[in-house]
Amino acid sequence: QVQLVESGGGLVQAGDSLRLSCAASTPRFDTYVMGWFRQAPGEEREFVAQINWRGDTTRYSDSVRGRFTISRDNAKNTAYLQMNSLKPEDSAVYYCAAVQGYYGTGRRQDYDSWGQGTQVTVSL
Repeated sequence: QVQLVESGGGLVQAGDSLRLSCAASTPRFDTYVMGWFRQAPGEEREFVAQINWRGDTTRYSDSVRGRFTISRDNAKNTAYLQMNSLKPEDSAVYYCAAVQGYYGTGRRQDYDSWGQGTQVTVSL
């Protein structure tokens, strides 16, 4: 497992943008698939996006495709989630997740390392 620390959350208005970061404490970051999930109060944790170890393959949930972009910088051991055109329904705690060497279909159980989460709140 790897330690993950998210940052970049906050309170914004609808239509604004935010960029989340996820710093990973491993020298083998370039072997990990990175994912972002989110959990709103009273809801299950849901898949948002994932990116493979090279950064050339991505997957998005239908609810964020076209608005959010996942990326990574292997030299900085960091993954990012650029969120544009934010909506109130995007409000949630956002979690970074990682798994070594397995590019799955975005299931929560595919990942074995999780960050502590960062709150994103989008107001009208």
